[in-house]
Amino acid sequence: MQIKHNVKDKYNLPTEIIFCKKCTISNQRPRVTFNEEGICSACLFNIYKREKINWQERDNELKELCNKHRKNNGEYDVIVPCSGGKDGGFVAHQLKHNYGMNPLTVTWAPHLPTDIGRRNLDNFIDSGFDNILGTPNGQIHRLITKLSFLHLGDPFQPFIYGQTNFPLKVAVQNKISLIMYGENGEVEYGGDMKNAFKPTREIKDHEKHYFSGMPPEFWTSYGISEKDLFPYKAPPIEEVIKNKTEIHFMGYYKFWDPQENYYYCVENTKFSANDERSEGTYSKYASLDDKLDGFHYYLAYIKFGLGRTTSDTAHEIRDGKITRDEGVQLIKKFDGEFPKKYYNDFLNYCEISDEDFWKVIDSWRSDHIWKKENGIWKLKNPIYEA
Repeated sequence: MQIKHNVKDKYNLPTEIIFCKKCTISNQRPRVTFNEEGICSACLFNIYKREKINWQERDNELKELCNKHRKNNGEYDVIVPCSGGKDGGFVAHQLKHNYGMNPLTVTWAPHLPTDIGRRNLDNFIDSGFDNILGTPNGQIHRLITKLSFLHLGDPFQPFIYGQTNFPLKVAVQNKISLIMYGENGEVEYGGDMKNAFKPTREIKDHEKHYFSGMPPEFWTSYGISEKDLFPYKAPPIEEVIKNKTEIHFMGYYKFWDPQENYYYCVENTKFSANDERSEGTYSKYASLDDKLDGFHYYLAYIKFGLGRTTSDTAHEIRDGKITRDEGVQLIKKFDGEFPKKYYNDFLNYCEISDEDFWKVIDSWRSDHIWKKENGIWKLKNPIYEA
């Protein structure tokens, strides 16, 4: 087992940690940029979409897109990746009921489904949607998850592969040219702004962007065959192009507000929030369907000093739901909280010991982010002390 990862070089992180003047994100988020006034790219985009975008014109663009792809013969005409949550539910319901489309919703199965997650997916389907559930080989999925945790510091990597590539595969197989995702995460949360001002993601960038963390050769070196990897990979690019596949983001056409999506889906797709807040944050309605969710966010906290509360507060500050001061206090209270509820499930699923788990966690701590005082790890520069 590798004991130490060079997080700073791997993700090209600045040594000096600075925080956005408007939200709570720091320059340790990979690919985020700041302007001379110390405002992050996600906040700058939020200002742009509030002040510069004509949303009626964007709605007209969406109508034209739907008119181009609508089949009117009973066949599916759009793929909507959806777990039954608030975002995919919003997209599917809008397209079906406001734009006359016939969506086929596509779900990549969670590693370990939660009761609330499965109930929300069932309720979503029951509210009037067709759905395909992609469930990969359990043994292979567990092995890739374990290797992703050990070598990438993110047990969610096989989910990311499937969530990205399975809808594309279903689109090609069913001759559906339009795929509609929710928000462009790179733009909304701070990242690569390449596609900030257009509705699509370039097909030629697809596999490079989402399968580059570890190439197929890495997995085969651990005895995972090309056949085993097939469910996780995109269709051949020639088939994607022949299908005239277009990948669009609903967030380009509609002002993207996760909290409003939640209210919308409570009313329209029978969505329900959790009874208790999610570990590591204060919210109850996001990323509810997988028992491994909390470990994805916890590893982000370890690698970048940015946990689930930081992500939630940053977006809610931009959307005017809370103030920056309120966000800072929420971070102080909840960020980095250990996801203990499903810890034993995680260990059993990945077949690792408690001792090895913490060795992996500590191997992802960077010296420019963390310090150890009296045997306890602490952030060197938390936002509440900035």
